[in-house]
Amino acid sequence: MATAKSTTKKTTRKRTVKKNHGLPLKNVLYEKKRKVAYVTINRPEVRNALNSQTREELAMAIEDAWLDEKIGVIVLTGAGGKAFSAGGDLSWIVDPKKKVDAKYMLVHYRLATAMRCCGKPIIARVDGYCVGGGNELNMLCDLTIASDTSIFAQAGPLVGSAPIWYGLQQLQHSVGDKKAREIVYLCERYTAQQAGDMGWVNKVVPKDKLDEELAAWCKSLLQKSPQSLRIAKFQINFASDMAHPQITHGLELARFFMKAPEMVEGANAFLEKRKPDFWGVK
Repeated sequence: MATAKSTTKKTTRKRTVKKNHGLPLKNVLYEKKRKVAYVTINRPEVRNALNSQTREELAMAIEDAWLDEKIGVIVLTGAGGKAFSAGGDLSWIVDPKKKVDAKYMLVHYRLATAMRCCGKPIIARVDGYCVGGGNELNMLCDLTIASDTSIFAQAGPLVGSAPIWYGLQQLQHSVGDKKAREIVYLCERYTAQQAGDMGWVNKVVPKDKLDEELAAWCKSLLQKSPQSLRIAKFQINFASDMAHPQITHGLELARFFMKAPEMVEGANAFLEKRKPDFWGVK
């Protein structure tokens, strides 16, 4: 009597990874590969401009990477290939219904705390515009690698604002007092090479070599002692940590100047693509 052979198929269960590792992100992409966490501002239609939601989502992603013991390096970048971040989103400034509320303050504190205190090296991968609030975000990173087509600038006084969130505080440590004043006061644009020559940027490479250089830096960092890197980061941060009261005061000042007539005029001028008339503001 013939007997049918029973065959058993081996099934392998694939490990599925939830999008953005389960975080409720809309303006930010988040992935982890080979001990590196990649955090990407995903608003290319507005050159990755920063608003409160985006800052909060960046904080969420970096906090997750901070708590993940399998992550050794964090990379922060912008989507689209045209901008790391062109700065703060000014569209809400001209809306009289929107206020500089407590959440605006909180997300700035939360993001800066995550970046400064996570104890893991954060590399800014800059490809394109790194301006205004985008450069302040860059200054919060430990290291910066930029494509040779990138542009760096502070733009606060051009729109009635000031870089009170680590722009004023960190630039002077990187480029010196006088140069920091020039960058902030004049709001000129600088090439990546000029920024590199000043010490504003660590490494400038051709655009098509950016990811190759980034991978090399990540590999090098992952070969170092995580404990030693954490201690080194906190020790280097010590002097600029003393500026925390200055950050607090600056953010409180923002409650006043963000909706002041000069700021509204600056935001309107930017959105209307014209020069601001600050002296005509009453």
